[in-house]
Amino acid sequence: MSDAQQALDPGAGRTGVDLGFRERISGWRQRAGRSEVILFLLFIAPNMMLFSVFTFWPMIYNMYLSTVRWDMISPTRQSVGTANFEYLLTQGSFHNVLLNTFYFTAGAVGGTLILGLLFALLLNQPLRGRDGVRAVVFAPTLLSGAAIAIVWIYMFDPRFGIIAQMLALSGITSPRWLNDPSWAMVAIIIVYVWKNLGITLVIYLAGLQAIPKELYEAAKIDGAGPLRTFWSVTLPMLSPITFFLFVTSLLSSFQAFDIIHVMTSGGPVESTMTLIYYVYEQGFVVFNAGRAAAAALVLFVIMFVITILQLHYSERKVHYG
Repeated sequence: MSDAQQALDPGAGRTGVDLGFRERISGWRQRAGRSEVILFLLFIAPNMMLFSVFTFWPMIYNMYLSTVRWDMISPTRQSVGTANFEYLLTQGSFHNVLLNTFYFTAGAVGGTLILGLLFALLLNQPLRGRDGVRAVVFAPTLLSGAAIAIVWIYMFDPRFGIIAQMLALSGITSPRWLNDPSWAMVAIIIVYVWKNLGITLVIYLAGLQAIPKELYEAAKIDGAGPLRTFWSVTLPMLSPITFFLFVTSLLSSFQAFDIIHVMTSGGPVESTMTLIYYVYEQGFVVFNAGRAAAAALVLFVIMFVITILQLHYSERKVHYG
C-alpha cells in the first residue's frame, strides 16, 4: 500500500489485524461463557439431585398413585383413572374435611397473627419484667407438639382440669372440650395458637423496634393520635413482616398434624379431621393409597393456588419502603 493511500485511510492496513483480534476476543468470551455454565451446573447438581429424589420424584409418584387402587401391601395395583378424585368430590365427608381445614386455618393463622401483634405492641413498651414475659411466651415454640398436646389434654379435662377449675370460680360449667364436636376444633386452635404465638411475637417485636422513630415524631407533630399512628405508620411499616408471617403460618397450619393426632385423632365425629389428617388416615389407617394420594394432590393444589394469590397480592399491598 502506498504512503498516499495510508495517509488517506490510516486504518486500511490494520483491517485484517483488527478482525483477527475481534475473533480471538469473541472466542475467549464464548469459552468463558461455556466455563461459567459448566461451573453453574456443577454447583447446582447436588441440590438438583436432592430435589429430584426427595421432591420431584415423590410428587410424580404421588400423581401416579392417585390413579390406582392399592392397599400398600398387595403386589398388584388396579388402575382406576380419576375414580379417586370423583369419590372425593362427591362425598359429603370430604367436603366436611375441607370445611374443617379452612376453619382450623382461619382460626389458627388469624389468632396467631392478631395475638402476636398485640403482645408485641405490649412488650415493646418499657414495662418491668418484660424480658421474662418474652421468654415465657416464646418457650412453647421450643417444645414438641405431642408433648404440648398431652399437657393440654389434662388442662381441658371437664372435671379436674385447671381450665374447668378456673371457670368454676366464675360459676361457669366447663364444656367437654375434646369430646364435644362443637368445642373440639376450638380446643385444637387454642393449643396451636399458644404453641406458635412466641415466634410470631418475637418477629413482630423485631419489626417494631426497627421502625424509625422519626416517623412517630412526624406523626405526633401532625397531630395523629395513637390509633391513627398505629394505622398509618405501624401497620404499613410492618406489612412485609405480616406478609411473611401470614405465608409461613398459613402453609404451616395446612400441615398441622401432631397436636390433632394426640388430642383428638380427628374426632369426635370427624369434627377435627383436617385435610392432612385425612391423608394420613386414608394411607396408614385404612390403607387406601390411591385415595390418600388424591387427597394429598388436592392439598398441594390448594396450597399452590393460595401461594400464587399471596404473591400477587404482595406486589400491590406490601410496603417495602
